[in-house]
Amino acid sequence: MEENSNFIKTIIKEDLESGKRDKVVTRFPPEPNGYLHIGHAKSIIINFGLADEFGGKTNLRFDDTNPLKEDKEFVESIKEDVEWLGYEWDGLFFASDYFEEMYSRAVLLIKKGKAYVDDLSADEIREYRGTLSEPGKESPYRNRSVDENLDLFERMRNCDFGNGEKVLRAKIDMASPNINLRDPVIYRIAHATHHNTGDKWCIYPMYAFAHPIEDAIEGVTHSLCTTEFEDQRPLYDWVVRECEMEEKPQQIEFSRLNLTNTVMSKRKLKQLVEDGYVDGWDDPRLPTISGLRRRGFTPEAIREFVKAAGVSKGYSVVDEQMLEHFVREDLKLKAPRTMGVLRPLKVVITNYPEGEVEWLDAEINPENPEMGKRKIPFSREIYVEQDDFMENPPAKYFRLFPGNEVRLKHAYFIKCNEVIKDENGNVVELHCTYDPETKSGSGFTGRKVKGTLHWVDASHAIPAEFRLYEPLILDSEENEAEEAEGKTFLDYVNEKSLEILSGYIEPNMKDVKPHDKFQFFRHGYFNVDPKHTTEDKLVFNRIVSLKSSFKLK
Repeated sequence: MEENSNFIKTIIKEDLESGKRDKVVTRFPPEPNGYLHIGHAKSIIINFGLADEFGGKTNLRFDDTNPLKEDKEFVESIKEDVEWLGYEWDGLFFASDYFEEMYSRAVLLIKKGKAYVDDLSADEIREYRGTLSEPGKESPYRNRSVDENLDLFERMRNCDFGNGEKVLRAKIDMASPNINLRDPVIYRIAHATHHNTGDKWCIYPMYAFAHPIEDAIEGVTHSLCTTEFEDQRPLYDWVVRECEMEEKPQQIEFSRLNLTNTVMSKRKLKQLVEDGYVDGWDDPRLPTISGLRRRGFTPEAIREFVKAAGVSKGYSVVDEQMLEHFVREDLKLKAPRTMGVLRPLKVVITNYPEGEVEWLDAEINPENPEMGKRKIPFSREIYVEQDDFMENPPAKYFRLFPGNEVRLKHAYFIKCNEVIKDENGNVVELHCTYDPETKSGSGFTGRKVKGTLHWVDASHAIPAEFRLYEPLILDSEENEAEEAEGKTFLDYVNEKSLEILSGYIEPNMKDVKPHDKFQFFRHGYFNVDPKHTTEDKLVFNRIVSLKSSFKLK
């Protein structure tokens, strides 16, 4: 965060300079009901980054107040994602660690006449709440005595009632222009086993009640959240004040990160996973951190992307190409160069000696000479891309066609002389000749060619699977508008978002490991897939193509 100033940093700096605060404590508080996505990465980077910059601390806290949706699987995945992004938490906490404290604070509210047990159903509470233009109506149970409320709340804890029979509500103002202050529910009954506390509790605090108490208990100074919680800030402050918390955290909101051509809702992501549209939460087409990791994005690229996207309160949608820009920038000096043929077409070099193999020299990364060189085998039979040959090409086509000459990257000039077809008329093989005087690096200047092709030696080639990705969701902005007309985001799922190809790679890549990254000449940056790669099968995910029309402002 150190390069860019933003309004949150300004607030923190002023708080420290004025003496309002003598330290900085932030927290990242996900609910463990799904996998984190790129939007959560923004929150992680802001919270940890600002605390680091001001010599403060950041807690990782799981807001696990809803046992019906939470699971230990999500807890572990979130911890892994935070660490992978490059951050270490100072404290690891769960909202459920504080259930006893929260219960005591709720009892305090009842004793102060600030909370009551209500028998209205969820639908009735919603009906009584009113609208933005009409005040709410008071519940007929709102004026129960303190003793009756204490008795009923204790019986709620003792599991004397069924789900939905009773709730505990804060007593604030049913005529408030802020609907969040119209006697919000702060405890509900849920007979469900909790991942952390088991069956100890059958009542659970609502997020809006639990969250400010958690922040206060942990001594959080600046509670940073997205603008969707801005209307709840008065309730946040009310809870801290009326529960008589010693620490007084300050809630500050910033705009959430929105990305084109995807969905950022846990509910929608869960539906894509559970309905089989994608290959799990870590599918490389998803904006989940685990999906981005599996696809091959680096934590460095994500951190730089979030910093460049900035911190503000205004709504905006960031082009996904901006994220791709930063991974290209990060990998261009790190990723070894290599060649892979994704749609193979065999080429026989008829004048090359049979049985002979020569080993050509090539730099591992021309932009980073310190990475050294690699050896590439070359012999009579090679593979080139099917897309690099046309029998009847259009004008200004500079790749292979009958009678045309091209350069093979790191090797020789070859000329196409004969086209071999199968019984259906499909091209299955090309016969070419090579010019031994044109070896790459020899200084040959006799003539020039306009096309340079990548290739793989057939006798040493290693089979590999390549997975090419396109955006999962098309027309994402229009998508949101269309949902009001009866369509859902599923109507915009791109059926061509994944293409799987079988081809070949250079032999020097036989020992690659999951998450190794490479730049395949002309194809883009690829990552060894950790999920489907085995000892007998190499699978590469394309991270991004080599070029984009996107320009960073």
